[in-house]
Amino acid sequence: MTEPSAPLRLTDYREPAYRRLPSPVRDFVEGGAGDEQALDADRRAFARVTLRPRVLVDVSAPDTATELLGTPLATPVGVAPTAYHRLLHPDGELATARGAGRAGALYVVSLFASRTLEEIAAAATGPRWLQLYWLRRRDVLAGLVDRAADAGYRALVLTVDAPHLGRRHRDARNGFAVPPDVRAVNLDRALMAAAHRPAPGRSALAAHTAEAVDPTVTWSDLAWLRARSPLPLVLKGVLTAEDARLAVRHGADAIVVSNHGGRQLDRAPAGLDVLPEVVDAVAGACPVLFDGGVRSGTDAYAALALGARAVLLGRPVLWGLAADGADGVAGVLGLATAELAHTMALTGRPALPALDRTAVSFAPAP
Repeated sequence: MTEPSAPLRLTDYREPAYRRLPSPVRDFVEGGAGDEQALDADRRAFARVTLRPRVLVDVSAPDTATELLGTPLATPVGVAPTAYHRLLHPDGELATARGAGRAGALYVVSLFASRTLEEIAAAATGPRWLQLYWLRRRDVLAGLVDRAADAGYRALVLTVDAPHLGRRHRDARNGFAVPPDVRAVNLDRALMAAAHRPAPGRSALAAHTAEAVDPTVTWSDLAWLRARSPLPLVLKGVLTAEDARLAVRHGADAIVVSNHGGRQLDRAPAGLDVLPEVVDAVAGACPVLFDGGVRSGTDAYAALALGARAVLLGRPVLWGLAADGADGVAGVLGLATAELAHTMALTGRPALPALDRTAVSFAPAP
């Protein structure tokens, strides 16, 4: 019998992953908001990038090493925060942490992780940040911030584009709810109860968000969070120059340009389309990270050339996790990094500081 070939592209992990998953979970991972125009826009944006290679450059040893908020990284390709990894694999976030560590990659752990912050920290060998939503229960939020610092997490990533959950029609049609054997174990059961109550034609996660997440939060509230913790504060979900400038003014230590993988506001712009304006607005005051639609190391190269300091993978990491646990996560991150290094070599830019806007031609959105 012929052995299956090793994955050659990140998308090669998707089919074996989805063979293992029930269709409502596949839809939960793959789906976007509304008519999924923002989801599609992320991929179309990368198709408008052309690489501009330079020649007669020593590219014998392309170097993907970088540094982010004082932490050295072997690769600028990291793991975006995504919830409930035990939906994908029994080891859940422990496998993700192990895989990210093997790749020397940053892992941004979701507030809705299905393993405890302390268990994830014990399994990890690489740097970890904790992603947060602003909960109505500020005491619960404060407790999570304290636990993150005690467990060695190096930054807080506040998602700012989800005061309400996006209208995710796939989840609503499936009446999707988190099964009882998978829980957001860092939050108490009462706070998470709505996420486990299925109802026809409704997403339980939307009902839970309406109950748990505070939609009244404004820029002025960030002062409380900054005073509550010494950890750097990263704002995820910025898509305009105006908000980028406000983020800097209110003390953000980094920004993530993201349209939430097309899962929040349909017809929001592709993150890649607005990445240059956010980078220009920040004007070097803090690093800018990027996520959304990255499906290869060459995609990562494009985002880095347009000004991102690092690129975070969401769905591809989940494919790797479902397909092969920690080995799959390490495989996805390793393959993306190898593709990035290969692209750097063939474009005559053997180190990340050489990536700038002259490295690409980016056609405007039609």
